[in-house]
Amino acid sequence: MDQPSPLSRNSTNSDKITALNETPIGNSTSKDYFKELNGKKFAGAHLLADLWGASHLDDKNYIEMALRKAIEACDATLLHVHLHHFGNGYGVSGVAVLAESHISVHTWPERDFAAFDIFMCGSCNPELALPVLQKQFNPRRMETEVHKRGVIR
Repeated sequence: MDQPSPLSRNSTNSDKITALNETPIGNSTSKDYFKELNGKKFAGAHLLADLWGASHLDDKNYIEMALRKAIEACDATLLHVHLHHFGNGYGVSGVAVLAESHISVHTWPERDFAAFDIFMCGSCNPELALPVLQKQFNPRRMETEVHKRGVIR
């Protein structure tokens, strides 16, 4: 675990990943959309969110709507959404592919549990998706972790 999310109910207060300027690394004529925070350069922030006691976890259309709202909140660019529903009363798995990376979801309605992975590079802030997920799925508990991916040492 790189750092707990400051929005997690089960974490301590720590540095929040904030929207950062694009930082070209290497070839000065190309942009690779790496971020810089506290002197570290990295590809992006990868947020893992576990929602316990959540609702609407077997509703494919509802999940797609919630993903679209989360993407809008992060100011990310949606390229494609693909979700698969495993049948009546069963879960949904899928991904929203973004220009800035992705949001994936896997749900277990029989356990009222959903797992979201939110990975974004560039100026997008994946933590802005958390209040949307809380509002849309109304979990009793949300546990989150933030990892910096592609850290240049």
